[in-house]
Amino acid sequence: MAHRTTDTPGALGVFANTHWIASPEEVDFAPAPAPQRRLRLNAEPQRVVLDLQRTAILVIDMQNDFCSPGGWVEHIGGDPLPDRAPIEPLRQLLPALRAAEVPVVWVNWGNRPDLANMPPNQIHLYKPHGHGIGLGDPLPGSGARVLEKGSWAAAVVDELKPVAGDIEVDKHRISGFWDTPLDSILRNLGVRTLLFAGVNTDQCVLHSLTDANFLGYGCVLLSDCCATTSPPFCTEATLWNVKKCFGFVSDSRRVLEALAAA
Repeated sequence: MAHRTTDTPGALGVFANTHWIASPEEVDFAPAPAPQRRLRLNAEPQRVVLDLQRTAILVIDMQNDFCSPGGWVEHIGGDPLPDRAPIEPLRQLLPALRAAEVPVVWVNWGNRPDLANMPPNQIHLYKPHGHGIGLGDPLPGSGARVLEKGSWAAAVVDELKPVAGDIEVDKHRISGFWDTPLDSILRNLGVRTLLFAGVNTDQCVLHSLTDANFLGYGCVLLSDCCATTSPPFCTEATLWNVKKCFGFVSDSRRVLEALAAA
């Protein structure tokens, strides 16, 4: 995992950006910080300069239920094909970010088998008429339980499996920050800038991004690494609002170009 402190004698804390160092004589709250690694990234409405040492990418809900044949979206009559659009850009981008020691954080819907933390309004989201296949129910055919942690339905698509050193966070709401450890993990990493990818652009991606903005993170949505099954105007409105109120918009090509230039 990027930024690990396991080889630092006396290190307290998992990550290099925020650890302490303890000895019998003292506890050092302020070991020398890692040097900045500045990256100048073309984006809208302005170019941004970020510190790779304090940047992470959040990949949201690239899961079988949303993106694969046989998943929940297809079962309810939707087409999962649009949600597969980010797969190839992410296959190119994620190895380059890992090589640059940028943490890859998978934020996936992963409900408890007993749904004990899911209020009725959230269950209604997936079973609006009170019947059919909703959260935790078995899918016809595979029997995988909808978005249940550990099931095929909730697994990341085969083309984008997490690798050793990536971080995985379960979420239980549209926003990845609500009732999850995501903010604590990012703060322990020392992250201040977030790149956003995943599905659906106008739902879980947007609302995770807006919560990140409210928490003080610099937010960059990577447009070609996001997708939605919603009508096109939803993406147009999302991109407009991100650029107007919540952050910046770029894409994987420009990130790769900036990494190569750096």
